[in-house]
Amino acid sequence: MPRVATTYKECDQYEKAYQSQDAIFVARKRAVGSKRQKPMRFTRSVGLGIKTPDAAVEGNYVDKKCPFTGNVSIRGRILKGLVISNKMKRTIVVRRDYLHYISKYRRFEKRHRNISVHCSPAFNVKEGDIVTIGQCRPLSKTVRFNVVAHEPAVNASAGKKAFRVF
Repeated sequence: MPRVATTYKECDQYEKAYQSQDAIFVARKRAVGSKRQKPMRFTRSVGLGIKTPDAAVEGNYVDKKCPFTGNVSIRGRILKGLVISNKMKRTIVVRRDYLHYISKYRRFEKRHRNISVHCSPAFNVKEGDIVTIGQCRPLSKTVRFNVVAHEPAVNASAGKKAFRVF
């Protein structure tokens, strides 16, 4: 039996506009004799072997840019990186470290890239955590990725700028 929310629960109202999911009609009539109840919360599987988090199915947040409850499809690259900042609203900065080969000296040099990533309220992400991100359509000027999985930090004392390859 899949996890579904059959009763409507008012979502968190922090914005000026009323927040509701596009796919759900709140004021629908309840049929008395119907056996099959449609869920009162829209969720979906993004595919690619990624499990939908419990907070997305049972939560009461509204996020139109969430891959599990919104209108965003994950396609293209799947990457892993280290969270270095979560100061923005629903957006985090992920650092990806890699090695670049210099053929003249036959050695590698360390390089990194910072990627702005949309983080759904289904994930409680802190600095130092490792996240799996999936490519999606452009969500803003700099955001083209979405968090699809989250691993809590095991060694938070290593620092933000320590070089780590996953």
